[in-house]
Amino acid sequence: MLDEVERWLVRRSWAAADRPLDLLLTAKRSTTVSVVLPALNEEATVGEIVTVIRRELMEAVPLVDELVVVDSGSSDRTTEVAAAAGARVVHRDAILPRIPAVPGKGEVLWRSLLATSGDIVCFVDADLREFSADFVSGIVGPLLTDPDVHFVKAMYDRPLGDRAGQGGRVTELVARPLLNLHWPQLAGFVQPLGGEYAARRSLLERLPFPVGYGVELGLLVDALHTVGLDALAQVDVGSRKHRHQDGQALGRMAAAIYRTAQLRLSRGHLVRPALTQFERGEGGFEPRTYAVDTEERPPMREIGEYAARRAA
Repeated sequence: MLDEVERWLVRRSWAAADRPLDLLLTAKRSTTVSVVLPALNEEATVGEIVTVIRRELMEAVPLVDELVVVDSGSSDRTTEVAAAAGARVVHRDAILPRIPAVPGKGEVLWRSLLATSGDIVCFVDADLREFSADFVSGIVGPLLTDPDVHFVKAMYDRPLGDRAGQGGRVTELVARPLLNLHWPQLAGFVQPLGGEYAARRSLLERLPFPVGYGVELGLLVDALHTVGLDALAQVDVGSRKHRHQDGQALGRMAAAIYRTAQLRLSRGHLVRPALTQFERGEGGFEPRTYAVDTEERPPMREIGEYAARRAA
């Protein structure tokens, strides 16, 4: 590990308990905080997450100013459950309708910038179980107390079933080797692909957003190049429990993440942006080919509607 990264680990890695809520409220002053949950068919978990955030960070203490669930086309009761729990629910397609939406988590996160107004934007995945408010207060904390910090990732244990620390397979097999080899300054991030992170709007609006699963790696790499390592941080929030994907879904995630890295390394294009996987059928193994996300949204500050809203 680079000496610079070892120093960064000491200087920019914290635990959620290092900043109690009373300290955060004192530091908050006029800064506004938006929490965004991207959601697709998460009726089993989204309600509890919204309930915890509202109860502990909006009603008990005024840390969070805005709580928005951006739905990307759920076929279950995600939107009803989220609204009943107290979130403002916005459909992805209703945000910036002149630009047709494409499927993908990054697309939802990008559009959420136009649907929110907070100075700090905090993203939280909607499939978390046994959710703790530390996931929000922990990663928002450094942004409220240290003006030099611009981007904060959550770090945590990721159990796989009953096995501790066995989650995050794409992180260990794809993302961590890529970062260590090509962006060694980012080697200190425990969960580089984690879906829980917070950043200053002034940074997010300057970054392109990969539309799919590559969004977390893309934002992390681009934030490094935009504001430098010392403006990035991570906070330990304990343990993260969520729904795990099957092996083939992980393969598609890995392909999108690799493509995101490849684009940033060369700013070129893959010759064939597709991934073929195999499933056993009645006649043996059958190929299934999936497109790899090849689109990115431009920095939000380049969008006319966003610039007009910010100027109003």
